[in-house]
Amino acid sequence: MKLATDKMIAEKKNGVGWMTFNNPERRNATSLEMWQAIGVIMEEFSRDPDVKCCVMKGAGDKAFVSGADISQFKEKRNDADAAAEYDKISNDARQKLAQFQKPLIAMIRGYCLGGGLGVAMNADFRIASEDSQFGIPAARLGIAYTFDNIKRLVDLVGPSYAKEILVTARQLGAAEAYQIGLINRVVPANDLEKAVADFTDAITVNAPLSMKASKLIIAEILKDKDARDYAMIDDLKRECFDSNDYKEGREAFMEKRKPVFTGT
Repeated sequence: MKLATDKMIAEKKNGVGWMTFNNPERRNATSLEMWQAIGVIMEEFSRDPDVKCCVMKGAGDKAFVSGADISQFKEKRNDADAAAEYDKISNDARQKLAQFQKPLIAMIRGYCLGGGLGVAMNADFRIASEDSQFGIPAARLGIAYTFDNIKRLVDLVGPSYAKEILVTARQLGAAEAYQIGLINRVVPANDLEKAVADFTDAITVNAPLSMKASKLIIAEILKDKDARDYAMIDDLKRECFDSNDYKEGREAFMEKRKPVFTGT
């Protein structure tokens, strides 16, 4: 896998794809080149059947992602047309995250702000350390968030909290973020790696087709009733019941052993 920048790192370990935002000197702020690399990494993890899930994290202990690299704004987002091109590239990367059919986990320590929170909201699960900070400072920069980003925020915390986060632009601590549903779990900083490892260990032994079906069906449930693809839901159910993994799951249960799933 060839990336255009060393500010993103991709690794595969024991069935888990690890994607690291590697810009610690700027608190892992995302540059245009990093957005481009995210798309490449997610495509690779999607294609590899040995990757059962993906974990996103920030390098160092100061930040997950502190937002966009504002030092690029003067050159890359200096007017509406330039901003539109920048948004196209970053939105393509977000789409790759949103359309990833395997479990996606955000391992959050430190600052998770602006576009960084947008990245984390694309994850299925957000596990954060107690010292994490969350917020969207768009109102302090004079910019507007995209429909998709705001919808994800509303889906997680509801319209009232979403407006509070966006309009006040204040930062939330991990306890408050957990209370309003922005994150799934809060753990002490020293326990963060173990908490994420426990999560991935539980995922990697499960049936890939079943997990994919659950994730995609939940996504359909969140759509308006008339927009739901019920035929796809039926296809997903049929794919699971016709799979070798379903047979393996039944036999393992009867034989009182752990199943070995292959994703077929």
